[in-house]
Amino acid sequence: MKFQLLIFTDLDGTLLDQNTYSFEAALPALQALREKKIPLIICTSKTRAEIECFRSKLDNIHPFISENGGAIYIPHQYFSFDFSFARKDSEYAIIELGTPYENLREAFSKMKARFPSILKGFGDLSTQEVADLCGLRYSQARLAQKREYDEPFILEDESAEEKVRMMAQDLNLQISRGGRFYHLMGRNDKGQAVLLLRGLYAQTNSHLKTVGLGDSLNDLPMLEVVDYPILVQKPGGVHDPSLQLENLIPAQGEGPKGWNDAVLKLMAEII
Repeated sequence: MKFQLLIFTDLDGTLLDQNTYSFEAALPALQALREKKIPLIICTSKTRAEIECFRSKLDNIHPFISENGGAIYIPHQYFSFDFSFARKDSEYAIIELGTPYENLREAFSKMKARFPSILKGFGDLSTQEVADLCGLRYSQARLAQKREYDEPFILEDESAEEKVRMMAQDLNLQISRGGRFYHLMGRNDKGQAVLLLRGLYAQTNSHLKTVGLGDSLNDLPMLEVVDYPILVQKPGGVHDPSLQLENLIPAQGEGPKGWNDAVLKLMAEII
């Protein structure tokens, strides 16, 4: 029996080039997904505002997962059945899994007091500083600052990482590490959000197969729960050595090029 394929993807360093934020190298695979009507579901540490910008460029109409599983945004009328959600606005039904940003900032202030001079979060930075750190235009940096469920931060002394993690745990929070930053967040992660969203899709098709594509440690929860976990190469042609899974599929290429080749190869094998 034919099954429906779901593609969950990280953005930075995966579908998007780490430096240019371009997905041009992935255009052949993106077109193939559109032709086969396979949902492409963005699952990233980026904010809703940032994701919406890329969804527009990608002509993407599917649900998406923001801020490391902080929330799932499902366009109205996307599913033909009722489901539970926390709130809705003019565009989406929103399932919230993360801790509100103001609570994260309160906790982060306590962490900074205990570890002075080595922690700096997005909420401490000017828009221009965010732009410079991330290689973004000023307008893009403003979108990156619209945090709701995740506080990216810089740790100046990595020898303190374990102590910082322990304090986060004491505050009933956790720390994940992405491509450029550490992330302070609640007990949510990408994997929880993927499983929940997969469950909604399964109500219309019980023969689902899922694919996950990422490049960094904060993608591990997503990769652990999909049928086909794909790890793309980082700049320099290397895979993140901290990501270890028995069924991990190493893509042969960096960022969007590796993404493109891996998706096309997998589609040829299983569709």
